[in-house]
Amino acid sequence: MEDTLASAGIRLRTFGWVALTAIAPIAWGSNYYVTREFLPEDSALWGAAIRALPAGLVLLAISRKLPHGSWWWKSAVLGILNIGAFFALVYVVAQLLPSGVAATTMASSAGVLMLFAWLMLGERPARWPMIGALMGFIGVAVMVFDAQGGIDIRGIISSLVAMLCSSAGFILTKRWSQGLPIVRVAAWQLVAGGAVLVPCALLVHGAPPQLGIQAAAGFGYVSLVATAAAYLAWFTGLRQLPASSVGLIGLLNPVTGVLLGTLLAAESLGLQSILGMGLVLGGVLLGLANGSRRKPLPEPELPSRDAPAGQAVKSC
Repeated sequence: MEDTLASAGIRLRTFGWVALTAIAPIAWGSNYYVTREFLPEDSALWGAAIRALPAGLVLLAISRKLPHGSWWWKSAVLGILNIGAFFALVYVVAQLLPSGVAATTMASSAGVLMLFAWLMLGERPARWPMIGALMGFIGVAVMVFDAQGGIDIRGIISSLVAMLCSSAGFILTKRWSQGLPIVRVAAWQLVAGGAVLVPCALLVHGAPPQLGIQAAAGFGYVSLVATAAAYLAWFTGLRQLPASSVGLIGLLNPVTGVLLGTLLAAESLGLQSILGMGLVLGGVLLGLANGSRRKPLPEPELPSRDAPAGQAVKSC
């Protein structure tokens, strides 16, 4: 009975972490639509900087702690991988590809996360998460090839490079950030990435673009919701869940992108795309449901106050 209750408690906590982590890919999926519809074109570096730096400063004000020791250079590395290069490339992708296609091409990060976690963290992917990821990839391919009109190859290449940068950065974040508050880890990366982007934007684009009310509201959303809140949720999930499970949750990104592109931007959604979304969601559910079926670890035996030091009391 105790084992059953313990197992149920573990599953309930796991579901809570999954739900929290899912906030990130859903917010990121909406980012493609907002960027394409409301933000200025031809200002990828400024768009990335305006997205990253305010979010980082808000989180830094909350954490009230600057990096220390090796975290100065670690923040710079993670800021470039997860924020600087990634945000600039995503901005380009959002302008070159339809929302659904832009989101779906990024979903291959699920498999890359599993591979990097295996190589860098020793997290060998289980069978069912791998099957779920394969189903997700097939669903992504189905949705991509259902896109109406030609697909800009520059957008596809940019999305693949962005995916590789972020996957490596996420695994390094998981490896380096143990024991540190998530809000600090996210704040340092966002500020570092934004600080790198600002001078690059000045050199490439010149002065920042003038923003109307619509663009300002769009940047407010992508900075505070699709960046600050999303990265807090994502990094928390990386700490609490296996990287393979987090990668599967990331497949909700393309589903969100396709749905928003269809409902709000009048992008075509045919039977093939519906089938692809079904495969993606099925892969997420299959991988998470079976990947979380782990036996709870036995609780350590505590020494009795009356027993000699080092001698544990046997449980009944």
